[in-house]
Amino acid sequence: MKLIDSHCHLDDEKFDVDRESIIENLKKLDIEKVISAGYSLESSEKAVELSNKYDFIYSTCGISPNDLPHSEKELWIMLEKIENLVKQNSKVVAIGEIGLDYYWNQDNKELQKKVFIEQIKLANKLELPIVIHTREAIMDTIKILKQNEVKNKGVFHCCPLNRELVKEALKLGFYISFAGPVTFKNSKNAEEIITMVPNDRILIETDSPYLSPEPLRGKRNEPSNVRFVAQKIADVKNMNVEEVANFTFENVKKIFKIL
Repeated sequence: MKLIDSHCHLDDEKFDVDRESIIENLKKLDIEKVISAGYSLESSEKAVELSNKYDFIYSTCGISPNDLPHSEKELWIMLEKIENLVKQNSKVVAIGEIGLDYYWNQDNKELQKKVFIEQIKLANKLELPIVIHTREAIMDTIKILKQNEVKNKGVFHCCPLNRELVKEALKLGFYISFAGPVTFKNSKNAEEIITMVPNDRILIETDSPYLSPEPLRGKRNEPSNVRFVAQKIADVKNMNVEEVANFTFENVKKIFKIL
């Protein structure tokens, strides 16, 4: 069985104590490839560093809506550095995570939208897909994607379990990535949303060290726990987990052009 964790944060300080041992054990746990996602300039640099150190780790680079600078001048400097970082590193597979978050930040919505659009333009320029973070901002996210063509499409990471979002995202050609929340016992419509998504559009991830799946809620999440997400999808679709591992593996390779 080959599994890919399509979105995690191996640079996070929660891994500082045992990062190397965790990474070295991944292949023993059937984790063939990992994508370490950037969300700020600093985390993007660290993700790239990890992807250059380990052959089976890839990275994404971007500025998330929760990591915007206070001044636009600083923002443009950051975006220029992100562009250069991507150009200089062949194992960067997407621009992300980028998007909108009105749950944590409601006082800078216009700036969030502007930065989201600018990073879509950057992805188009660099011929890369995007990785989208959206929280409490579904309508604005969809509106921006409809008004700003994303040439290489992308992924809704840890996709909110919202019918309308998933419906529109699929229409626009995006992939849907499921994480630990689909396994939660109080997740009301996880099974319905999983059923909505065709097998050739599903990705799986951990978003570790956050959002540990059942039965590990409350503990630090790790890339190896992506197997619990795969098992949930298998249960819903009446498949075996190896089948889910195989088609999600192929989907990641296709969208991110990973060999």
